[in-house]
Amino acid sequence: MKKTVWIIVGLFSMSLSFAQTKVKGYVYEDSNKNGKRDSKERGLVGVAVSNGQEVVLTNDTGLYELPIGDDNQIFVIKPSHYAFLLDEFNLPKFYYTYKPKGSPTDFKYAGVAPTGKLPKELNFGLVPQKEESSFKAFLFGDPQPYSMQELDYFKKSIIDEAKEKTAGISFGISLGDLVGDDLSLHLPYKQYMKEMNLPWYNVIGNHDMNYEAKTDILSDETYEKNFGPSNFAFNYSGAHFLVLDDILYPNPRGTGGYLGGFRDDQLLFIENDLRHVDQDKLIVVSFHIPLFVGDEKHFEEQARQQLFDLLSRFDNVLLVSAHMHMQTHQFYSKDKGWKGSKPLHEYNAGTTSGDWYSGELDESGVPVGTMRDGTPRGYAVLSVNANQYQLDYKVIGKPENYKMEIFMPQVIGDKRSGNSQVYANIFMGTELDRVEYRVDQGEWTKMTKEETFDPSFYAKVQRWDLSDTLLEGRRPSNAVNSAHLWKGKLPFHIGLGTHTVEIRVKDMFDRVYTDQKSYRIEKKK
Repeated sequence: MKKTVWIIVGLFSMSLSFAQTKVKGYVYEDSNKNGKRDSKERGLVGVAVSNGQEVVLTNDTGLYELPIGDDNQIFVIKPSHYAFLLDEFNLPKFYYTYKPKGSPTDFKYAGVAPTGKLPKELNFGLVPQKEESSFKAFLFGDPQPYSMQELDYFKKSIIDEAKEKTAGISFGISLGDLVGDDLSLHLPYKQYMKEMNLPWYNVIGNHDMNYEAKTDILSDETYEKNFGPSNFAFNYSGAHFLVLDDILYPNPRGTGGYLGGFRDDQLLFIENDLRHVDQDKLIVVSFHIPLFVGDEKHFEEQARQQLFDLLSRFDNVLLVSAHMHMQTHQFYSKDKGWKGSKPLHEYNAGTTSGDWYSGELDESGVPVGTMRDGTPRGYAVLSVNANQYQLDYKVIGKPENYKMEIFMPQVIGDKRSGNSQVYANIFMGTELDRVEYRVDQGEWTKMTKEETFDPSFYAKVQRWDLSDTLLEGRRPSNAVNSAHLWKGKLPFHIGLGTHTVEIRVKDMFDRVYTDQKSYRIEKKK
């Protein structure tokens, strides 16, 4: 009996000796880019390293030390003017997954295999790189393919066009819903995205989750296997980027599905990360589900307010989301809980899948996919200059200056036609824009912003419903009110013949652009 007790005590002592409560290592300059810390390679001072909650800075030899549990992503927060080595898919190698027991084994899609013990030193190499104060990044909303055919649509349109336009682009971010529930598509998604030939960061979306998870912290197990941490940060030149998982699943309200929000450990990471960020930097926060201020059914109010409070000391902040398959801009001030020095801008980006790959097929055999608010399928470009930013939207298959869709009658009568309207759907339009029109080089007149169906998109949907022949492709979703639509009256008493309507936009960044379209006035009996 005594011998048995000693055996048990001994085994217990051995298990304690194997328990790892700390991780340590060096962040170093990887001069020869071999991914190993060689004796002559110097440590980097003041680099932030995190376990997903705590954030520490390396000391004067490049050493860091962090507490660790049994499920951690250990990652470096890239400092400006340095880069990580990239893996075979051009994903930055900035993290180490520590799950000694691995992910749950009863999930439909596999998570992380048991990782075993930590190495004696967990080291991260960085390579110096030049980072200009002015740079650009791609923003891809919701690729969201539900099949290899839809993933091929994504490649054939978005990737094949965007990869030819990477001059001056420093990196890219996909804003969640990388795939549509079938997590086996993560690998071919990565294989296709490799063709962008850029460092690429990814955001988890609600369609990238493990739906078998009983707690939110386990809902990203397959995502972690394929992409690493779902919450992390990095710096580029004068900007600080936060990438966050803002999907709570299962819904903590018990009503099924998911809810927008953050766990306490995520908010702790944000707080600890921002402690090491200078107040004058531009902060860009990327997540999937928009904040839905004013619509409390979709986002947890307290977590949103905590995020606002953590960001409020910074003067220059941009929030970027996707998820909605539309394109909108929100500006938050005190009445929405924002306490910063100027309104907080959230850009809810249009999607690369558009309206879920619906609509008729274009000349290349890809569904047109115009979104429900009339925004064509495309991708965004973030331009940063020091701590200021601008946003652009590139429509697939169209020239760079295609910024709006003008809709109006092709012909009207010269009598009793005063109800004819010209509509301009300004794809990146905001409430801060000034939109004007003029006819035949006349006086500029301010157009009226109106939230209603985009008439051009509505007409496309009607074509499906009124056609007496079967159209190729899939019927688009029904139209919804567009947040970037302006209208003006068409004059009918200015003479018979063709007349030109010109639209002029001065956007929130003080950029001016124009487009035009013509209509005819004919004599009405």
